Amino acid sequence: MGEIEGSYRVLQTPGTRLGAQFNAGISTLEPGQSLSANMVGESKSHGLRGLRICVQGLDDSQEYFDIDVSPKALGQALLAEVFHRGNLIESDYFGLEFQNMQMNWVWLEPTKPVVKQVRRPPNTLFRLSVKFFPPDPGQLQEEYTRYLFSLQMKRDLTEGRLVCTENTGALLASHLVQSEIGDYDDVADKDFLRMNKLLPYQDKVQDRIMELHRRHLGQTPAESDFQILEIARKLEMYGVRFHPAADREGTKINLAVAHMGLQVFQGNTKINTFNWSKIRKLSFKRKRFLIKLHPEVHGPHQDTLEFLMGSRDQCKIFWKICVEYHSFFRLFDQPQPKSKALIFTRGSSFRYSGRTQKQLVEYVRENGAKRTPYQRCVSIYSMNTVYLKAKLFSLSFNDSLRASGSPTCATVSFHLMHMSNVLPRTELQPQPQPLPTLSQSPATPQQQLQSPLQATSPPTEEPVKAASPSHYAFQGAPSNPAAGHCSPLFVCVESGNSQSQPSKNVLSLNLDTCLLQRYPTDKAYFIAKEILTTERTYLKDLEVITVWFRSAVIKENAMPEGLMTLLFSNIDPIYEFHRGFLKELDQRLALWEGRSNAHVKGDYQRIGDVMLRNMCSLKEFTSYLQKHDEVLTELEKATKRLKKLETVYKEFELQKVCYLPLNTFLLKPIQRLMHYKLILERLCKHYSPVHRDHDDCKEALKEVAEIATQLQSSLVRLENFQKLTELQRDLIGIENLTAPGREFIREGCLYKLTKKGLQQRMFFLFSDMLLYTSKGVTATNQFKVHGQLPLHGMIVEESENEWSVPHCFTIYSAQRTIVVAASSKVEMGKWIEDLNLAIDMAKKSQEKSRSSDEVSLEQESEDDMNSSRTSLDKQTHHRANTTMHVCWHRNTSVSMSDHSLAVENQLSGYLLRKFKNSNGWQKLWVVFTNFCLFFYKTHQDDFPLASLPLLGYTVSTPDESDSIHKEYVFKLQFKSHVYFFRAESEYTFERWMEVIKSAASTTGRMSLLIPKGGPIEINGK
Repeated sequence: MGEIEGSYRVLQTPGTRLGAQFNAGISTLEPGQSLSANMVGESKSHGLRGLRICVQGLDDSQEYFDIDVSPKALGQALLAEVFHRGNLIESDYFGLEFQNMQMNWVWLEPTKPVVKQVRRPPNTLFRLSVKFFPPDPGQLQEEYTRYLFSLQMKRDLTEGRLVCTENTGALLASHLVQSEIGDYDDVADKDFLRMNKLLPYQDKVQDRIMELHRRHLGQTPAESDFQILEIARKLEMYGVRFHPAADREGTKINLAVAHMGLQVFQGNTKINTFNWSKIRKLSFKRKRFLIKLHPEVHGPHQDTLEFLMGSRDQCKIFWKICVEYHSFFRLFDQPQPKSKALIFTRGSSFRYSGRTQKQLVEYVRENGAKRTPYQRCVSIYSMNTVYLKAKLFSLSFNDSLRASGSPTCATVSFHLMHMSNVLPRTELQPQPQPLPTLSQSPATPQQQLQSPLQATSPPTEEPVKAASPSHYAFQGAPSNPAAGHCSPLFVCVESGNSQSQPSKNVLSLNLDTCLLQRYPTDKAYFIAKEILTTERTYLKDLEVITVWFRSAVIKENAMPEGLMTLLFSNIDPIYEFHRGFLKELDQRLALWEGRSNAHVKGDYQRIGDVMLRNMCSLKEFTSYLQKHDEVLTELEKATKRLKKLETVYKEFELQKVCYLPLNTFLLKPIQRLMHYKLILERLCKHYSPVHRDHDDCKEALKEVAEIATQLQSSLVRLENFQKLTELQRDLIGIENLTAPGREFIREGCLYKLTKKGLQQRMFFLFSDMLLYTSKGVTATNQFKVHGQLPLHGMIVEESENEWSVPHCFTIYSAQRTIVVAASSKVEMGKWIEDLNLAIDMAKKSQEKSRSSDEVSLEQESEDDMNSSRTSLDKQTHHRANTTMHVCWHRNTSVSMSDHSLAVENQLSGYLLRKFKNSNGWQKLWVVFTNFCLFFYKTHQDDFPLASLPLLGYTVSTPDESDSIHKEYVFKLQFKSHVYFFRAESEYTFERWMEVIKSAASTTGRMSLLIPKGGPIEINGK
């Protein structure tokens, strides 16, 4: 009987087949033993001999670690020491690798003694590397971790592992250059690329790299890291490590493992993938690697795949990596220890012994407040000031020594801020950690700092601008150099004394005071920044249609060609225009706030010229915007007519990227014009008539106001149509809700008096009828219509005294009388006001006829809860954060004028969020729209992490009892739910308070109906 030397079963239960992950891992740890940091201490307690281990970091620098080499010293001791010294919080993504006797790179195993894995540890180079590659860089919660991942991508590019086209390689290299040296500079780029080899074919594409780098103006290093990972994760070779093998026919192939399963490559082309869900068991026998699949994958007679590898050791190495990948990405919890057999053992006992990805994410989220700011290894070119570059590199040692009065044998060296030699991140200690330096005679800090520079003439070029420490403090970096915190904004000059015991000092050159101008505080800057942040959100909203929805309908071939042409020929040109506009805004703000270090002269602290130029160009798209009415109507007709399109439409609305009803995104281009108008009005109001930017802003306002006036009536009509179509999908028991002439007025929760007492109902007021509904008894989120009352002949009276029910009023109609109660006197007043205005307008309307369906509905018994008015195949899951569902749960109401006001008050930007009982603040990209806050990790994310409907919330400043001692903090509260948000400036704080009050405050939302001579129209003003 053949011996199975190693096996690993991917067990499944009925729960896992339905999508639940099952913990099938088995650990070799003793019961009760854990891989905690105290293992470092345990290993040292056995220390009989010490050993210096060399570890190479992701930045290629090296550092030595002293560890115990007794037989019981486990690999975890070295791993823990490296992670601790580098302050790695998301450490489970990383590992240490070394080359074995066969020159194959293998991972250091935490639960196995070092001396049993490495034959000669002092002569072995350990390399810190990324071990687990997540499919989405957004899953990396720390900016520092993303930085280290970008260094891994840089290493893979250099070593030729990350195979890609030359154009993609040049794009990745351009972001690496931006991350290292900042904005484009012709001389700096050429020098950096000459000294750093980023691509095997770099000379061939150097001009392309520089051309692409020029486009990244104003991009921060953190943004560059994110872009690198976004590009890399889409490549077929992202995180791939080849393990040579051969199939049964002897064809040479490469095996690899990823988060989703096993991959098979022929050359650099992926030819097959086996998802974890398809794999039943992984095992190896000598040189044969076996994959046993579930019978339903390949049938009962072809359920085992066999691959031949070079040796048993290679086979076992790959098997271990597969076990670890499956455990890390698929299991919920850390594998439990396995009790060892007393006499006989069969197969390998290796199992993954660290935290799973789920556990790691939860740990970082809970310990986010303990994060330590890190130091980025940057090039001297990131200063990008010709003066500094020339002087720091051209000063001879003799000149510098004479200037400082040092002995002739002394030398001086300049260093950039750097952590330890292994990782570019340091623990913040009471005193800055010194770096190795060459010696110099002692001098005062001012002399040590200035003497090398005083020997030369003053700079002739204006120094680069950048954000002040206070700005970076908002983003989570330290801002107090006096406290001994080394900040990335400082360049360190290090010196020592050769005549006595070396005394190392690290002196900080504060770029904020020496080289950089103050971060902008003018109100005009923050208004301009609001244009930029809301434009970013707007462009992402357009991509929901132009990218995501297009992909969905093309994939299923669900949309007729004529409708495809009508839809995308109208919205694509608008999308392309705003892409260019956003780039221009970003570049201008970069120059304004100092993120850009391009050496260009001119006054860029204004936005009017950019707005005027683009508002004039926007007039050319008026004809496209005027067709949106036709696009929305034809799309609605097609979804009713074509079952396949209707299915794709509904399924797409359930995707995370479609965070609002789909047709809402089609209204965004016209609504954006109103935003431009309001923002430009604020700018013109802020500027004095003599300000250099006033005239351009005034002209830009004139241009956009002209376009907005032309499209105002179309916008009102489209918003009403969009709302009616949204309600049509969410209501069961009403057909043809989008009938011509019908206007939506108000929706909200009221309590109806029935035989069983007061029962919660959802009411919808239109220009010709009043509907009341209840939550459906099906599994969907739809509402079921129970009554339909025509407005013609209706009378509304307060009846609080008659029924002894607070906030109660009676509605008399031709066939039925109902008694309802509101949640407050204000809510009752809104309903009575809107009902009376709608009734008065209905009397004047020429269209007073009712359909036969309406009559039958009036006479239906409310207690007929089981009656079916629509087929069950129309019932699909609907999103639960629409206004009707929020009104139902928050016991409030919303009018059409509230919707229009919310559209005008859309806002985006970064905020710091804190929960009631938490200690730390989390930085999030926040979007306010449709009475809701949507939270993103960064502005580049395609879909929100979470949402917070604001109806019913109160907004205020924190009380003394809240113990919040920060500036620009506002508080959101609904019953026991409390959130705190911190803005970056007084202006942004006031804006967030203003827009949230418009949505959350009960008194802030007022109903307003304006007759237009005929069917009523709702004005959003």
